[in-house]
Amino acid sequence: MLKSGVFGNKWWMVAAALVGLTLNSGVVQSFAFALFIKPISEDLNISRSTLLSAPVFGSILTFVITPLFGKAIDRYGLRVVHMLSIVGFGIATGCLAFLQTPYVVLVLLFAFQHAFSPGQSPIAYTKAIAAWFDKDRGLALGIAIAGVGLGVAIIPPYDNYLIVHYGWRVAFLGMSAAIFVMALIPVFLFEREPPILPERLRAKNDTSVPGYSWREAVVQDWRFWAMTVTFFLAPIAINGTITQVVALLTDRGIPLGQAVAALSASGIALTIGRIISGYCLDRVHGPIVATVFFVAAGLGIAILAAGYSPLAGAVLCGLGIGAEVDIMAFLVSRYFGLRCFGAIYATMFCMFSMGVGLGPYFLGLSHDKFGSYVPMMMVNLGLIVVMCVLLLGLGPYRFMARTIPQGAAAAPAE
Repeated sequence: MLKSGVFGNKWWMVAAALVGLTLNSGVVQSFAFALFIKPISEDLNISRSTLLSAPVFGSILTFVITPLFGKAIDRYGLRVVHMLSIVGFGIATGCLAFLQTPYVVLVLLFAFQHAFSPGQSPIAYTKAIAAWFDKDRGLALGIAIAGVGLGVAIIPPYDNYLIVHYGWRVAFLGMSAAIFVMALIPVFLFEREPPILPERLRAKNDTSVPGYSWREAVVQDWRFWAMTVTFFLAPIAINGTITQVVALLTDRGIPLGQAVAALSASGIALTIGRIISGYCLDRVHGPIVATVFFVAAGLGIAILAAGYSPLAGAVLCGLGIGAEVDIMAFLVSRYFGLRCFGAIYATMFCMFSMGVGLGPYFLGLSHDKFGSYVPMMMVNLGLIVVMCVLLLGLGPYRFMARTIPQGAAAAPAE
């Protein structure tokens, strides 16, 4: 870990997070894995529904482990826990090269990967950045989490090349190698331990680190649940819609190439949206920033439902997705402080992840029941309204921008 010279600038930590999050667990387990479904099912002679049911058990495991991961990085320190989790995720992803029947083997291998997936979610990256950045926290978070959008753009083509030329088993090994190179190495070199003592080294009555305890936030503060419900509904409404764009447009007779182009445009908008929202968070009250982006997403959903410009609708939805995870991290830091940021954010992230999974399911259910995605898209517009009302009722921040506490480790060079 470099601490001086040009590499001592804390923005290198943002760059490391940007690179590392291109291989975040969402990209690896959702967008990239979509390319493996057909070759694996054909090679193992199993149905796609059987293959896709195996990771569900792992998702349940992730739901249980994610809050524990957040507590661990708060209690034992960030870097060691984070790097061990990345190593585990890389090894487990490589082990998917050994997928085979019987079904229990599929379940166990996917569960192994999901057990380490919190380490490659934004949780640890955002904890480090929130701790080292205050004045420019929003922009730093936005740039870092833009790596998710970049991952959507570059990782599936990388996997597709490996699958076409070497087969799906080698492709999993290639993705494992990429995790070590693009996530573990940057984190090892540039991620800094937060300039606050881990929980296990702090006295129980230590108030030098501003913030709520996990219990105070989750059990005693209604704002936590207002935010949690908001960021549970957001991926249901926005991600759920955008994942069905290709199917929606091709059902209407739009050529596949145009439909895919609309989806790609949403990915670009997602990346840009994260940076813009991050810049705005440092200058405008966070709930207002989030509301503007969510209203834009609602407009995009309405355009797609009405059958107007698919490109405009997809781009507006992409902007909305670009204002989810980074705004959530920023709001957690401003309303609950940094004392137990990892545990509080991880708990909220669990519900966000559940929403990511439910969104496409509800859209598919609408199509099966009504022969159209539009009924659920109308429901999604209602969810957007609920989200905006909840956010705008949060009130002023509890923890405004301030300097790092006296006696803490010196910040790296600006």
